[in-house]
Amino acid sequence: MPVAGPAHFAGLLFENGLAYNKQAYYIGDMTQSSRHRSFGFLLHDIARLLRKRYEQRARPVGLTRAQWQALTHLQRHEGINQSGLAELLELEPITLARLIDRMEEAGLVRRRDDPADRRAHRLYLTARARPMLEQCRALGDALRAEAFAGIADDERERLVDLLVRVRANLSDRRGAEDAATRQPDITETAA
Repeated sequence: MPVAGPAHFAGLLFENGLAYNKQAYYIGDMTQSSRHRSFGFLLHDIARLLRKRYEQRARPVGLTRAQWQALTHLQRHEGINQSGLAELLELEPITLARLIDRMEEAGLVRRRDDPADRRAHRLYLTARARPMLEQCRALGDALRAEAFAGIADDERERLVDLLVRVRANLSDRRGAEDAATRQPDITETAA
């Protein structure tokens, strides 16, 4: 018996045997209002909006967000080797190497041989990078002020404190500790 057209079930559109939910297929039957109050959705959307707004404002400075992040970490850990910086940024070493190549060509970083390892390089900021970092920091401060508009200082501090705790709960170190404590004892389950 032929199907007359697309069918709807639980907010999904079934067409050609496949289910579609154009708003968010992976969320299932959440309502529109519950999606906007979902922790993961909000956190992701806020991060996306911050990145987008920052990149729009930073374009005249001449640094990408990736470059700004690398330079900021480098400023905190000057003299770090490339693999250490890649780990801090959670980037593959080859990805960071290309980023460092571009920043070195732009005169923002300088590689020096690592005296302890002939294969490695230590990374240092140049004088040209420092004022650019200050400009980006000022842009970041203005963007945070915009994001926190209408939120009292004590509420802002509480929000940041809670997010720090969430990050600690999900960090690799904490996750490994929790996984170790949750591992069942084989002798207990076998009995």
